[in-house]
Amino acid sequence: MARHPLILVTNDDGLNSPGLLAVAEAVADLGDLLIAAPASQQTSMSRAFMTGPTVGAVQAKELTILGKPVIGYAVSGTPMQAVTHAMVELTDQRPDLCVSGVNYGENIGADLTISGTIGAALEADAYGIPGLAVSVQADVSQWRSHGERDWGTARYFTRRFARQILSEGLPEDVALININVPNGATPQTEVRRTVQSRRRYYVHMPPGARSLADPVRLEIRTVVEPELLEPDSDIRAVACDGVISATPLTWSMTARTDWQPATDR
Repeated sequence: MARHPLILVTNDDGLNSPGLLAVAEAVADLGDLLIAAPASQQTSMSRAFMTGPTVGAVQAKELTILGKPVIGYAVSGTPMQAVTHAMVELTDQRPDLCVSGVNYGENIGADLTISGTIGAALEADAYGIPGLAVSVQADVSQWRSHGERDWGTARYFTRRFARQILSEGLPEDVALININVPNGATPQTEVRRTVQSRRRYYVHMPPGARSLADPVRLEIRTVVEPELLEPDSDIRAVACDGVISATPLTWSMTARTDWQPATDR
């Protein structure tokens, strides 16, 4: 008898995030779930490795997914560490898919390497697991407050792409598919294959006059300059055209170039 696929569900917003529940609901009937996520909010942590006296503690918690009890694991650490603990001690089977999200706030443009949502999926790729990262457009103020929203469209596209990856896999040089769902999208909204924009989308603002010795959290704003955007970019798709952005991302940061180091003289 063929085994059910195993789907690793994770995020950077924490085990109690409604976005994580949305992912679990979207893929619950596609396979068995292994849910492991940070115990607390870990947004913008990329693939950071946290240290400290509580790091690595794992607590099993009962979640309710589509009316059924499912165990989820809250890992004290970053998204990368949640995936790592899932792989080294929570299962002896390699998952067939990792779904990271649904993230509050779009992950597009030159800021992608900051994302803990992307970082978790990249860590899964290091274990040979194809990834799907899903984010919804949200105001910066919602990143940590996790306000109420309709998850229907995000669930629909999460399931749609999860089914495709489980059926077809990913090309050898693709680590994950990065999905971004704009505000107002429906299941009928156009899906566009995009490339990561070279432009910054999140911009830190100057704090104003202050003592440099005092701590400060810089305000973040989204900045879109349509005339400077690449026509096939993720930023243009989401922020300008209001369509679903689907970007294949690779594990490699090696540039394809003819550059050679200078010879010793």
